[in-house]
Amino acid sequence: MTAVVVRADHETGIGSVACKSPIAGAMLPESMENLDDSGGFAGGLPKVNGYLVVIRSCELKCFVVVHRNIIYWPLAPPYSKYHQARKMIELYYWPTPNGKKIAIMLEECDLEYDVKRVDIGAGDQFSPGFLAISPNNRMPAIVDTETGISVFEGGAILIYLAEKSGMFLPQDDAQRYEVLQWLFWQAGGLGPMAGQLSHFRSYTDDEHDYSLARYSQEYDRLLAVMDVRLRDREFLAGELSIADFASFPWVVPYERLGVDLDRFTNLRRWFDTLKERPALRAGMDLGSDWESDLSGDPQARAMLFNQDSTTVFKAAEALED
Repeated sequence: MTAVVVRADHETGIGSVACKSPIAGAMLPESMENLDDSGGFAGGLPKVNGYLVVIRSCELKCFVVVHRNIIYWPLAPPYSKYHQARKMIELYYWPTPNGKKIAIMLEECDLEYDVKRVDIGAGDQFSPGFLAISPNNRMPAIVDTETGISVFEGGAILIYLAEKSGMFLPQDDAQRYEVLQWLFWQAGGLGPMAGQLSHFRSYTDDEHDYSLARYSQEYDRLLAVMDVRLRDREFLAGELSIADFASFPWVVPYERLGVDLDRFTNLRRWFDTLKERPALRAGMDLGSDWESDLSGDPQARAMLFNQDSTTVFKAAEALED
């Protein structure tokens, strides 16, 4: 069954919902006064922030509302087993900065999602099922159960979710490219440089003075780039956007990475502003009780870092089998 959705004064399909023998209703701009048992149509409800669907169930002789893919029934149990619709986004996730930027976006957009644990220390990312979704054997990845589309790579996922929700990525070309250039700046610079610095600080037993100096200086430089950018704007692209959500988790470990954030006045203000957002905090907290000390587990470290072309071909062969 494909229901009818009203969002921002236009209609779009929301896909299937887990409802017993429902008939899609149409959202009309007037009122609920014309409801009857014959037409299968519902008049308009007060508009809310997010998806709003009215479905008529012939079997239950009632109208139900679906808001953000959760079915709310006007009747008491025994119909309670139908309360929860299938969640729209499957998030393949482990609580690293790259994973957290997707969790932040899902929370900020208030999209319904199911979390699929990808324990990177145990090698879940090399399972054939996950490889079919993420050819790079890396999380995060998502599957949109409404469209059947799967997406890997954090930047691509953020763009997909922004376009799906209509949030945090402007449609105006000039503003859109402001966001995209800072999103790719994070994906190509801030994330990889912070990740390398974290690696040499946390996961190596030997001294690597050159590597530590190289990545410490580059991380410090990139934070200064952000600070200068934020001198005359509240957020990286002016308005709050996916560029901010992508960058925030890579600034969070500043202390562990040897940085005094107070040296960067504008960046400090940006950081303090974002960390007070409840949805962002919820995204950052997702899976916090799963975390383990991978640096102290030789087997996990080998799984994370001792990968080469041989392991890629082996994983691909397992998928074919």
